[in-house]
Amino acid sequence: MIMVESWLEAVEIARKEGKELVYHDFDKKTYGICMKNERPGHFSSGCYIEHLCICMSASLSPEELEQKELAFLTENPDWLSS
Repeated sequence: MIMVESWLEAVEIARKEGKELVYHDFDKKTYGICMKNERPGHFSSGCYIEHLCICMSASLSPEELEQKELAFLTENPDWLSS
């Protein structure tokens, strides 16, 4: 999985590489691209630890992604502390 620093970079790479989804990884404080069957995370002591991410369609603009993310976080204030 590719990790970048913004929705804009994630969208540009996703479109170039034909990936379906972009995400904001709150655990790693990065953005990335993935396919529907991929889940951002890492292995620790042989176990896969899934990261806390907001994942959306790469067909959206960076501005739309930011708006949807803000709306989700506003509507779900406890999500980040889960």
